[in-house]
Amino acid sequence: MTITTLPIDQIRRNERQPREFFEPNALQELADSIKRFGLMQPIEVRRDGKQYEIVAGERRWRAHQIAELTEIKVIVTEDDLTEMERFKRSVAENINRADMTPMEEARAFRRILDEQEDAEPKDVAKEFGKSTQYVMLRLALLDLTEEIQQHVNSGAIGTQAAVQIAALTPGNQSAVLKKWAAGAFAGDNELVHFAYALKQQQNQVVAMIVEDMSPEEREERQRERATTRKNIDRIEQMLGLLDELAKADPMKLAIALEGEVAKRLEQMDRVADAVTKARFNVRQAKAHAEAREIARLNPDAEHQSLAAKKAATAKTKAPGAAKTTQAKPAAPKPKAPAKRATPKPAAPAKAAAPRPKAPAKHAASTTA
Repeated sequence: MTITTLPIDQIRRNERQPREFFEPNALQELADSIKRFGLMQPIEVRRDGKQYEIVAGERRWRAHQIAELTEIKVIVTEDDLTEMERFKRSVAENINRADMTPMEEARAFRRILDEQEDAEPKDVAKEFGKSTQYVMLRLALLDLTEEIQQHVNSGAIGTQAAVQIAALTPGNQSAVLKKWAAGAFAGDNELVHFAYALKQQQNQVVAMIVEDMSPEEREERQRERATTRKNIDRIEQMLGLLDELAKADPMKLAIALEGEVAKRLEQMDRVADAVTKARFNVRQAKAHAEAREIARLNPDAEHQSLAAKKAATAKTKAPGAAKTTQAKPAAPKPKAPAKRATPKPAAPAKAAAPRPKAPAKHAASTTA
């Protein structure tokens, strides 16, 4: 293996390599580092006519261009690998690092399944050390609209939320994106639950419309509504008692609860945990209420997006096509409320005599 130097303009990228997105700030940082310290690891290229094609190291090659360097260290490899074998090698080099985005992984898996004879998701999963479910969920991301895919690529929308959104019709995906862009969600977790709620609503619109209910069903719903609202109002009436307890002097409270402080604290912890769980459930209800409104705007929404159905049909009809199964995103699991530890009373600290402060020593400056 010999390291040599080649002119930048004699090297070209592999147009079919799996990576498509390169974070600009990270590239600039790498370019600055190379300009200052040089290239630590040569890139790998193969001869392709009068030029050289990158086998590994496109990010370093791009950074050299940003740094306006005219030459780069390379290792020229001579291999007899097929294009697919080189592609899979490139995927393997990047997939277990932070270099590939979820969308790049999805497209890479899709290409292997489409172009490699008899390939199935379980085979792809085994080849790259992933679970079959991991591969299937990545493939599901290909049902996202192009605009949402861009946000997933940049990391603005997390993978878990993207998987839930991908299960929606294109119309509902656009509605979710509109709410997200307007700042309707405090974080990715809220987006996950909203998208999941909307998916549940897609095929259940008719059953929830009051006009289509029988008189008995309407009466039962009215009773449930009245009872639930009354219960929440009763809970709010407890605010006065809690506020009074919060403002009480701790020393007087200790005297009033003498012999029962620990017991009463456990009682308050149970109340606090119940409030946390109830609040989470009401937040879920809010997601369903908002999703219901969106679902009403798309009464003909199908369980599977038109794009996904069209792609699945084409895949099935193609000769020698690999069989794939649509991955179903799992329901988001609620986060369990953290257990509150009963604080132990601290031992009274003895006041120490103040010591005179030693004059501060000036630390020698260091350079990273």
